[in-house]
Amino acid sequence: MDLFQNYLSAEAIGLLSIIVLCFVLFQRSKGNNGKEAPMVEGAWPILGHLPLLSGSNAIHHILGDMADRYGPVYTIKLGFARVLVISNSEMAKECFTTNDIALSQRPNLLMSEHMTYNRAMFGFAPFGAYWREMRRIVNSSFLSSHKVDLQSNIHVSQVKTSIKALFNFWLRKKDSSNFAMVEMKQWLRELAFNTTLNMLVGKQYSEETTSINDEESKKCLSILREFMRLVGVFTIADAIPFLRWFDFGGHEKAMKKTFKEVDSVVSGWLEEHRKNRTLDHGKVKSDRDFIDAMLSMIDGSTIEGIDSDTIIKATTTALSLGATDTSSAIHIWAICLLLNNPQALEKVKAEIDTHIGNKRFVSESDINNLTYLQAVVKETIRLYPPTPLFVREFGEDCTIGGYYVKKGTRLFTNVWKIQTDPKMWQDPLEFKPERFLMNKEVDVRGHHFEFIAFGSGRRVCPGITFGLKTAYLTLASFLSSFEISKPSSEPIDMSAVTETTNIKVTPLEILIKPRLSLDIYETM
Repeated sequence: MDLFQNYLSAEAIGLLSIIVLCFVLFQRSKGNNGKEAPMVEGAWPILGHLPLLSGSNAIHHILGDMADRYGPVYTIKLGFARVLVISNSEMAKECFTTNDIALSQRPNLLMSEHMTYNRAMFGFAPFGAYWREMRRIVNSSFLSSHKVDLQSNIHVSQVKTSIKALFNFWLRKKDSSNFAMVEMKQWLRELAFNTTLNMLVGKQYSEETTSINDEESKKCLSILREFMRLVGVFTIADAIPFLRWFDFGGHEKAMKKTFKEVDSVVSGWLEEHRKNRTLDHGKVKSDRDFIDAMLSMIDGSTIEGIDSDTIIKATTTALSLGATDTSSAIHIWAICLLLNNPQALEKVKAEIDTHIGNKRFVSESDINNLTYLQAVVKETIRLYPPTPLFVREFGEDCTIGGYYVKKGTRLFTNVWKIQTDPKMWQDPLEFKPERFLMNKEVDVRGHHFEFIAFGSGRRVCPGITFGLKTAYLTLASFLSSFEISKPSSEPIDMSAVTETTNIKVTPLEILIKPRLSLDIYETM
């Protein structure tokens, strides 16, 4: 009898707690002082709209279809998380100007806990003193226009090395028609990675120029690619925290394992730099790369309680991964679009022939003359933004588009939908580089809200200058050096999946043959 009475007592207490909680939530909802953005229909109990986003289409396309029905600002629920989705330039401007401070937070996802050195990676750090200081350090030591210009010789040298390796591949694999089939995704990813790694760490992983064996190179690249994939994973636990224990899909286990592997690689880079920084009698060498610069600036110190080793490893990892995936994605989609639009490809080749010819290799000074190629890159970024969906979190209550938004609500900015808005772009889904020749004032630096592929506001991507310069030089060098064509009359498959960046699903196999005089490749 006593046990039964205790059971009833516990149930009564629990029921009373639920009633009190419901009353508090009801009172809060009454004080919102404004209506909320329309909620998409079809939410499931507990799961919310997760089942609607799990189809074969890319999530930014699914959300774009919802915008066609519900308007440029609407709400979805991902489990227990409430998400505001914006889909036009007007809403983007309101978010990243008037409400920019309120939107300078990142949601604390499972990935942030396991893969960002406890959010020491400045891209995932909370908005505040640490984020501001790291932004300043990264700009001054790596991503400023001045620093990018100083390091341009590294990029030029790496591109030449990669072009020569591709030429040697052509020599071995060419057929009777003088073409060779090559898979470009891997080549472009390795080029982007080696360029970035050389600037950050002073080394590169390529079979022709490194002492490490090819298997070690492949293993390192594979680990870093898996890291980027997992950074883009949205787990069930991020939507429904009490299901974290089950680790559906094994994502949390994979995050811990992959982070440990990446940290081992980056820790090795850091220790190698420490050992190599001193010559005889303790004399310090001059800074050669980003890690050297960071050691000179902050070694042995802390920033907002975070030690220098953690900061250097977190920042090096973030820059190497971000620059690699963003750059290679732009290059891959640009080549796909040019092959599917042969008239545009012919215009690029004609411009290169006019300003460069076939008697020498491309130099950085040539890029200013290649205005059509620059327009191709911008049009590629418009149609296939490297990050088609920006994720933020409201740090305070505010109003967007006349709708009340509560603190803690997440924000999805559908960059792809904004950049293909027919109200802002004529024939928005067609590949027309000419539009950027007619509207040269439209840039991608976050000031024109119909074109925000690299973000906007305080948390705009700091690597815009680096990203554009590497894209221009890489594409100009490749298209100057090789004739390219499709292996069949079928269009290049444009299927994409969004991880951290917008990734082409299938391989990019194309035919290549040299455009330059053959002796030029030998002297690279």
